[in-house]
Amino acid sequence: MALTTRRLFLAKVSLGVAGLGLSKYANAGFLLRINNFPIVISTWKHGIPANDAAWKILSGGGYALDAVEAGVRVAEDDPEVRTVGYGGAPDEKGKVTLDACIMDEKGNAGSVAYLQNIKNPISVARLVLEKTPHVMLSGDGALEFALENGFKKEKLLTKEMRKRWKKWKKEEREFKAKINVENQSEENHDTISMLAIDAGGRLCGACTTSGIAFKMHGRVGDSPIIGAGLFVDGEVGGAAATGSGELVMKTLGSFLVVEFMRNGLSPQDACTAAVERITQKVSHYEKHQIGYIAISKSGETGAASMQPGFNYAVKTADVSELREADAWFKKL
Repeated sequence: MALTTRRLFLAKVSLGVAGLGLSKYANAGFLLRINNFPIVISTWKHGIPANDAAWKILSGGGYALDAVEAGVRVAEDDPEVRTVGYGGAPDEKGKVTLDACIMDEKGNAGSVAYLQNIKNPISVARLVLEKTPHVMLSGDGALEFALENGFKKEKLLTKEMRKRWKKWKKEEREFKAKINVENQSEENHDTISMLAIDAGGRLCGACTTSGIAFKMHGRVGDSPIIGAGLFVDGEVGGAAATGSGELVMKTLGSFLVVEFMRNGLSPQDACTAAVERITQKVSHYEKHQIGYIAISKSGETGAASMQPGFNYAVKTADVSELREADAWFKKL
């Protein structure tokens, strides 16, 4: 079964590679006909309300960078989304630490890591992009920067998550990576990543998370790392990740997806190939969930995951829906 699964999965990549010489030209007219900017794509079911918020900006002719920031803030503000922002799962010491990054169509980027007591790290990341000569600020430095720019300290650990943390300390007391699939009772690392193209063809992206539940104190995942959790090249496309960040960092997953697209693969085949790279280069990959989303500069989208159950939200003027990505390990 596993061998058959891998063959079917790899066949899609092989067909994509084999057809590069023709697909760039054969599909060009088709893509032009279905090109219906603006478009927004994001990870997981909480991407639906996030896309709606982004769409309010995009449908009015607004900038994609404003749209992705506003979109992921919806998840950051929602205590029911227990993997992002306010209400996010704490680390082993009961501290909610947040990571985020944002990137525009020109390659400008801003990022914050290990940020505490600030509800909207994505907006701090944008200020890093706009107001500093740096790409990333972390820890106390990121907090000081946020406070200097008008952000207020807030308590991010909710009663519900404090209760879960205490239960974990009593019953488990040791971090264990858990595979994420849709409808599982314990959300663990459902990072929200978003990519959008506005009416002017500008492609931007954002990624924000509270990280893996009960992680080691000080742990930072892929979400604030440009090239890992998110990468955008306005002349090619963009990609973003969710899942076990360590595996994404070891393969620079989002950058890899964009480079596959640069070399001719469709967003779908590029995501598939990036998942395959993990299986080739990282041990124990079968114990993890990884999901990639991608969008080309023409507006074609794609997604792939390690395990079944990764879904992503897509919204255009004609479509607003949740789709399930193709998985390396197929459903039995």
